[in-house]
Amino acid sequence: MTEQLERPGAQEWVPEHPDSIDALRAAAPACRGCELWEPATQVVFSAGNSHADVALVGEQPGDAEDTRGIPFVGPAGQLLQRALEEAGLARDRVYVTNAVKHFRFTPRGNRRIHATPETSHVAACRPWLAEELRLVDPQVVVLLGATAAKALLGPSVRIGKDRGHPIERETSQGVRTFFVTTHPSAVLRTPEDARDAAYAALVEDLRTVVGLLT
Repeated sequence: MTEQLERPGAQEWVPEHPDSIDALRAAAPACRGCELWEPATQVVFSAGNSHADVALVGEQPGDAEDTRGIPFVGPAGQLLQRALEEAGLARDRVYVTNAVKHFRFTPRGNRRIHATPETSHVAACRPWLAEELRLVDPQVVVLLGATAAKALLGPSVRIGKDRGHPIERETSQGVRTFFVTTHPSAVLRTPEDARDAAYAALVEDLRTVVGLLT
């Protein structure tokens, strides 16, 4: 019960019947759907084409993103950009966002160490993500990592089991195609002797996404 009181969810702050991503982005800084807003520098909403063919959904902003207010601008974002280019997926065909809009971290001296969002944080933020996907209406939603995959497909999804092939689910807008792959930060954490293979697998997954587009 205490957790529900502390994390009422974002619905109260999501505009009713928003007509654009810009309207959502303008409303997001006021969100108090969970406690993560307070220690974070700012909300980090989204970037890219608001009518994109592909929506990329990550976990949450990192330290660089929290500082700049733009998703995927840190080391993982740079790796993702390189992978998109190698896969032949132009950035103007992509919309990028996260399942959680504020940076969750643990202070350690002068550093802020990434802390995985709890399930309740993801649930609190889900109204934003639902409206984003409704407005963008992409052909394919690429779920980068376990947090994003579980946020939209449920707790039974596993990267090892479900990555690399399209998953179709019924939504309020009809059948939507989802595609699960690893988060680029997981590639960066891969031991050096296996990192090239992990990166190549991400690129191959993104090439598969390109092949799904009409």
